[in-house]
Amino acid sequence: MLGLYADVIIEISHEKLDRPFQYKIPENLRDTIYPGARVEIPFGNANRVIRGYVISISDRPEFPPERMKEIIGIPEGLGESGPEDQLIRLAIWMKRHYGGTLIQALRVVFPVKKAVRPKEKKTVILCVSQERAEEAAAECEKKHRVAQARLLQALASCSEMDLSLLKDRFNIGLPVIRRMEEHGFIKLSVEKDYRNPAIAENSRKKVCELTEAQRSIVSDFAKNYHMGLKGTSLLFGVTGSGKTEVYMEMIAEVIADGKQAIVLIPEIALTFQTVMRFSARFGSRVSYLHSKLSQGERYDQFCRARDGEIDIMIGPRSALFTPFSNLGIIIIDEEHEGSYKAETMPKYHARETAIERGRLAGAAVVLGSATPSVDSFYHAKRGEYRLYQLSDRISDTGLPIVTVADLRQELTRGNRSIFSDVLREKMKDRLKKKEQIMLFLNRRGFAGFVSCRKCGVVMKCPHCDVSLSLHGRSKLVCHYCGYETPMIKTCPECGSKYVGGMRAGTEQVEEAVKQMFPEARVLRMDADTTKEKGGYDRILSAFANEEADILVGTQMIVKGHDFSKVTLVGILAADMSLYANDHRAGERTFQLLTQAAGRAGRADRPGEVVIQTYSPEHYSVAAASHQDYNVFYAEEIGYRKLMGYPPVSHMLKVLIEDRDPDRSAEMASLMAEAVRASGKAAVIGPAQDSIWKLRDVYRNVFYIRHADMEVLADVKDLLENWRRDNPTGSTQVQFDFDPM
Repeated sequence: MLGLYADVIIEISHEKLDRPFQYKIPENLRDTIYPGARVEIPFGNANRVIRGYVISISDRPEFPPERMKEIIGIPEGLGESGPEDQLIRLAIWMKRHYGGTLIQALRVVFPVKKAVRPKEKKTVILCVSQERAEEAAAECEKKHRVAQARLLQALASCSEMDLSLLKDRFNIGLPVIRRMEEHGFIKLSVEKDYRNPAIAENSRKKVCELTEAQRSIVSDFAKNYHMGLKGTSLLFGVTGSGKTEVYMEMIAEVIADGKQAIVLIPEIALTFQTVMRFSARFGSRVSYLHSKLSQGERYDQFCRARDGEIDIMIGPRSALFTPFSNLGIIIIDEEHEGSYKAETMPKYHARETAIERGRLAGAAVVLGSATPSVDSFYHAKRGEYRLYQLSDRISDTGLPIVTVADLRQELTRGNRSIFSDVLREKMKDRLKKKEQIMLFLNRRGFAGFVSCRKCGVVMKCPHCDVSLSLHGRSKLVCHYCGYETPMIKTCPECGSKYVGGMRAGTEQVEEAVKQMFPEARVLRMDADTTKEKGGYDRILSAFANEEADILVGTQMIVKGHDFSKVTLVGILAADMSLYANDHRAGERTFQLLTQAAGRAGRADRPGEVVIQTYSPEHYSVAAASHQDYNVFYAEEIGYRKLMGYPPVSHMLKVLIEDRDPDRSAEMASLMAEAVRASGKAAVIGPAQDSIWKLRDVYRNVFYIRHADMEVLADVKDLLENWRRDNPTGSTQVQFDFDPM
């Protein structure tokens, strides 16, 4: 391809990302223009010179070349790739690896959609001596210029004052200030005043003394970093082993080198605690981003990062795209969390995207977890990531003692309440000792697996080894391959009539706790109680300040929180995630149970955990009860190899949506057949999606499997080309690589 024409999107901060413009590439620039390059172009009727980004290159003009404008050149001083250049190239990579349009990818990497009018701090400064100001004030009074006299009197006692204060307290308007400025008595100073959402200033704390294991990891990281061996590392440390202290020491090394850091956390709920710890160490050069901030606050944090006013940005997924110009390290805490996977197109994973951004910026990437994702541990075991391990807690109490309560036996004894006998007794003991309790309701995947409450057996697909989902009350369906069977009335293993789906809710648990322990102070933390801005911080602060004895919540309460008085964690309905219709169900269960258990006994008091389950013999539950990741991994990776699931192989989920159910099913069949005919990869399905009808749109799905991710990216391109050649009308298609 000659590369005669370039599609250019004009500079993001000035214009909407809804349309590229085609320009000629001059002959002298054909070797230096590439997708993602920053260029200067003439724009509009006046041919105003602005900057833009090349998103694609072609030898086909979209309109007559004689009417086409020409790229002027590459801006001077861009020897090194700036943050915008890196983010454009990252967007192009995301389009290739996750599908969707480039516009969608660009909107992700530039999450602040438009500039917000800057907030300004205006200060009025006295330009003459105090004596002269007092004399002038007396003269103004004689001439009945009362406002001018008030202004000079105010400034005579205080040489500078905020404009808003003069307006509010002294009733002095801007015309008076302008007049006095013209006479040389004062001057008006205007400075940018960033909307800073940062938590109240912490006093800087002394750096914690590292353990020998922590010091060894930081030392090895620093040695490799300064040798230019950055790449990706996995920090695998048990709960309470001090991973955050290691992160901070790594960041200190990077900042000392004049670089900047991004710290990703999985939940908004973790922001308060994380920012407090980092600002205590690094002061005011720490900021944060999340969706609960106002548009102005978000915009100002991006400006502060771009202008070099902060060194560390903390936040969920979107913080990955902070426009740092000297990015040195990206840390992904709790890297195993599913919230790092985007739910809308492009369905990118923050882990892979962070590794690519690190490559573009020449930055190190550190993944951290007490329960690493099987994908990350697999890559570490193969030597693709550097592996660091912290095997012991910092506190002398060690890991909590775990008791597994078999709910099948509870049912046999006639106990049909939410709480097992052992959990109830331990809760009574902790309340008596004035210690705190966390009750974790594992609701993930609650929407439909069917099991026997007497023997614990779960109805599974014979072809995919995932649980079948209950549709209505009449049939069980596999959402991987479409297998169907009638709903059963008695258990095929033991003949029990106690067969059905699992249902529960945090409000139900809260009410049960209050009935059982009316004297206990209970807080509930879920999507309903954290809707308002500051909801997360309010609940967590109240619990940390011991304003409640028991905290009831879903998975948001088990992710990285550190409460010194919590000595008992109760895990209700562990099976709910265990039999979700997802090949990662065992992994998610092990992670949730281990993370929840890790909240107990984090200070000088020993902790206990009670896991309530119908499947105590399942390897995920058994390994979590011993907090033994290696035993879990050995079982899980064997299952993945047997079934050809990620990370051993890769999967591409293709979701087809249409308001016409027949057309949705037909398009799914045609597209699946197009892949089969290409011979590039194996196809599973098509079948109806787990949620077949959503907002009057019908959804069908099929899966494509191959060991090489690049082959799946080629298949995605093949399907996009097929759609262009076979117009699909109103049908929408979404791609999801290694779906979660």
